[in-house]
Amino acid sequence: MEAIRVIARIRNAYESKFGVPRQSGLAETVISDIVFEPEYRAPEALRGLEEFSHLWLIWGFDRNGRETWKPTVRPPRLGGNQRVGVFATRSPFRPNPIGLSCVRLCGVEKTAEGTVLKVAGADLVNGTPIYDIKPYLPYADCVPGASGGFTDRTEKRRVLVELPDSLRQGTPAELLAGLEAVLAEDPRPAYQEDPERIYAFEFGGYHVAFQVRNGILRVTELQGKR
Repeated sequence: MEAIRVIARIRNAYESKFGVPRQSGLAETVISDIVFEPEYRAPEALRGLEEFSHLWLIWGFDRNGRETWKPTVRPPRLGGNQRVGVFATRSPFRPNPIGLSCVRLCGVEKTAEGTVLKVAGADLVNGTPIYDIKPYLPYADCVPGASGGFTDRTEKRRVLVELPDSLRQGTPAELLAGLEAVLAEDPRPAYQEDPERIYAFEFGGYHVAFQVRNGILRVTELQGKR
């Protein structure tokens, strides 16, 4: 069997694992570029792709920081305090660190780096290696009435976002739209509820800090990095 090859890498505003949506399709306003490696930039390899609305990305969890795996994990949707089998989750800590994401195809652009795919709703950190791209097929990939297992029994935590006008000034509108979509998904670990704690992460070249109290997430700092 041949070694798996990196065919492309993603380019977006997600600079660290913290803040990345826990599933694809949750932050549709964040647009990512898929930039192919030089040996896979043949235009004919993408012929016909623009006819599809969505794509499957097969990619690698290259920032796990852990070489071993365990048969059970603690899913965030269960509050981080209940174990289930790793194969019943989408945990990144797997025997083979492979991810699968469905994204919306927004455009196909010719650039100096070859043909670049513009996609929405990706849940990959900037620079993540992509191993394959396949079209989403509604007649085969959509299963009406499918069961979501334990995720059907747990409430998805979302918050209202307050981003003061004083922090919005001078910040690109596109970046603000993406950031607000990310924050509305509540990036905090499911088991953390301390209203006094300040959380921080990097997004699109900005340092972002926030607090959450009574279901309202208030951004306390939005500062461009130098």
